[in-house]
Amino acid sequence: MTDPDPRSQPPPESVPEPPPESAPAPSAAVPPGPVRLWRWRRNPLRRPSDLLQAWLGLALTAAVLAAVPLTAVLTYGAVHRVLHDDATQEARAKHRTTAEVLDDVPQHPEPDSQEAAHTRYPARVRFTAPDASTRTGSADVRPGLPAGSTVRVWTDDRGDLTGAPPSAEEIRNRALGWSLAASAVVAVAGAAAYGIAGRVLDRHRMAAWEHDWSETATRWTASS
Repeated sequence: MTDPDPRSQPPPESVPEPPPESAPAPSAAVPPGPVRLWRWRRNPLRRPSDLLQAWLGLALTAAVLAAVPLTAVLTYGAVHRVLHDDATQEARAKHRTTAEVLDDVPQHPEPDSQEAAHTRYPARVRFTAPDASTRTGSADVRPGLPAGSTVRVWTDDRGDLTGAPPSAEEIRNRALGWSLAASAVVAVAGAAAYGIAGRVLDRHRMAAWEHDWSETATRWTASS
């Protein structure tokens, strides 16, 4: 006789799984020690050439900071004097006279704008040359002038229309540009000198390292 079927058992109570262990929080990265100005700090790895390079960089920085403003002032003064003298001589060799505009000058698209105040259009003008002859030429005039208007033009000794001598503002701007360029050259020269010195010291350090390594390798080979 077969045994009766066993009674069905209730499903086992689900045992909650233990929560996964939380991953340990990553430790805060310890910032490496400051590496700036390491050549100035005493440490067993610092070589005499490292200290020499640090002093060289400091000396070049001080020299550039002192030379840049001095170069700018001296260059500005020298260039300004030269340009002023040239402009004075040019003004003596030119003649300013009154000319009549022969045709209507086109109006600027924005008559009251700042651009219109500095814009000049070519126009045919009639003027009197230094030899008292009447001539016709092309001059740059303000936009919107009607025919018959008068403008001031410059001519050379031969009576040909020419540009005006440089103004005081133009002379200042050119002298300032030259002074800035000279200052930039001084700064670049200082950086280049430091870079060249660094490469020379690097070669010296590599040669010393190879020399020390060759002696160490020889002792290791002999001991083995």
